[in-house]
Amino acid sequence: MTIQDKQALRTKLREARRAQVAALPDAVRALVFSRPPAAVLDLVPQGTTVGLYCARGSEAPALAYAKWFHERGHLLALPWFADREAMMQFRHWHDPYAEDELEPGPFDLLQPAKTSEMVIPDVAFVPLVGFTAAGDRLGQGGGHYDRWLEANPHVRAIGLGWDCQLIESFPPEPHDRAMAMVVTPTRTYEGAA
Repeated sequence: MTIQDKQALRTKLREARRAQVAALPDAVRALVFSRPPAAVLDLVPQGTTVGLYCARGSEAPALAYAKWFHERGHLLALPWFADREAMMQFRHWHDPYAEDELEPGPFDLLQPAKTSEMVIPDVAFVPLVGFTAAGDRLGQGGGHYDRWLEANPHVRAIGLGWDCQLIESFPPEPHDRAMAMVVTPTRTYEGAA
């Protein structure tokens, strides 16, 4: 698969994702991804630090998961960038109910303040553009999560996505890491252990 083929696949999957989310009634949209399924909880032991993300556009939302884990005593973390060329870090997110704790980052995504302490989550929920039933993840194309996961191989990665983002296959690159699990509104896909 060429770089152009991968970009075309990303474009197609983003369009399908936007259409699926737009077709959901507001009441249904408010309920999806409201609580992690039991299979996910087996991968997130009590006391672990949980990395999440602030969804952008039609990405699968992670805010309800953040609140759920926070209420059960988990330490939370969000991606943080010093600038557009910097390596992604995770920084402590003290309270998912306090919106003023976050500030816009270089990618127009909310992130913890510069003064928040850097942490390395034990489990990281990651956004995706596409995925396979085996847990292969097709990301945005910037490589931020790929590089971070490569530098932190002990971190369990769990993808969040919509059902329409499931693809039969794509050739993973050497730096790609399969997810331990991918969660959609209707099911979970067990990936790499």
